[in-house]
Amino acid sequence: MWCSWGVVDERAAVVQRRLRSVVLVAVSLVVGAGCSAGGGGVGAAGGRPEASVGAGSPRPSVSGVVAPAKGAVRVTGTLAGGLKSPWGVAVLPGGDLLVGERDSGRIVRVAAHGGKVTELGSVPGVEPGSEGGLLGLAVPASFGTDHQVYAYFTTASDNRIARMIYDERREPGNQLGAPNTVFKGIPRGRIHNGGRLAFGPDRMLYASTGDTGDKAPAQDKGSTAGKILRMTPDGEPAHGNPEADSVVYDYGHRNVEGLAWDGGTRLWASEFGENAWDELNLIEPGRNYGWPQVEGKRKGGSVPAGYADPVVVWKPADASPSGLAYARGSLWMASLRGERLWRIPLNGTRPVAAPQAFLTGAYGRLRTVVAAGDGALWLVTSNTDGRGTPRKGDDRILRLEVS
Repeated sequence: MWCSWGVVDERAAVVQRRLRSVVLVAVSLVVGAGCSAGGGGVGAAGGRPEASVGAGSPRPSVSGVVAPAKGAVRVTGTLAGGLKSPWGVAVLPGGDLLVGERDSGRIVRVAAHGGKVTELGSVPGVEPGSEGGLLGLAVPASFGTDHQVYAYFTTASDNRIARMIYDERREPGNQLGAPNTVFKGIPRGRIHNGGRLAFGPDRMLYASTGDTGDKAPAQDKGSTAGKILRMTPDGEPAHGNPEADSVVYDYGHRNVEGLAWDGGTRLWASEFGENAWDELNLIEPGRNYGWPQVEGKRKGGSVPAGYADPVVVWKPADASPSGLAYARGSLWMASLRGERLWRIPLNGTRPVAAPQAFLTGAYGRLRTVVAAGDGALWLVTSNTDGRGTPRKGDDRILRLEVS
């Protein structure tokens, strides 16, 4: 969706100049171990994949907000390191993490205390390549009794969702049962496979899908590409979906890789734009989020009405967002090309201040952020994914104290 910076009213122009100035100050507030004021990341041209080229100064757009956010982030340590292309993360009862490696198809368990890494096994049928492979992980509220682990992954023919029984009594490396496919046929591509998987407060399973680099399916409600899907744990259309016989919850997305619910159980999604604007969207059932007709915020009457505007937009150089989490009254968005963690403080459905950037350039590309349950965050780097510059110890899981 297109942005609204081009206002000709003189007073509005003054406000916008002040906003840009304030945001520049906000993104310079980098707090935490090894923080720097630098930004940017390793890009790849062509098709605007996860880290593609896009110029622009830090200029997130928040309508009516002129004050920067206030808060702090402190990195209290590295929980685990040496992970290869980590992507999906699921929190187990008790706080331990399940982490999936995109390219190897391996799932490991990381102890929340001490960081011990135990291999569960690999998901059979994973076909890695570019942005495909083992992507999102999720566990249901019933995990304590059914021990089911859900995975979203790319195969040779499609993207699909399967569940496996995790049996801790078996030997490490052989603790995953055979996958039982609950939903298949999601279009796959070299880029834009979406892949975030999460159980909502309603205990339904949500999955984000990408447009696979082919724009048209995002507007086709008969396709599962470029959508957010909502289904029962068995993969059936969930009661209350816009269409009773469809898992499609909304449409018009390019590539959503972040899903999170706020304190009011409202669903938010972070989305890759193309060359103009990345987006944070408030998700409502049946809404059309505009891609490919609109990128960023709508501009006057230049496009047809009926598209949902994003709540916040960023230039791709400052974001290229992946994971999304909610903690302490704010959304937290991990950025790949932007190499920073964004905080968006909320009051209901509205930001109450301009987004604030942390850890800019300090740890490279940031893939996934997860609420730790005590107001803290787990933050997963993504420097071994083929587009980053690995550092000693990468990839790693960091623990963050936030306020």
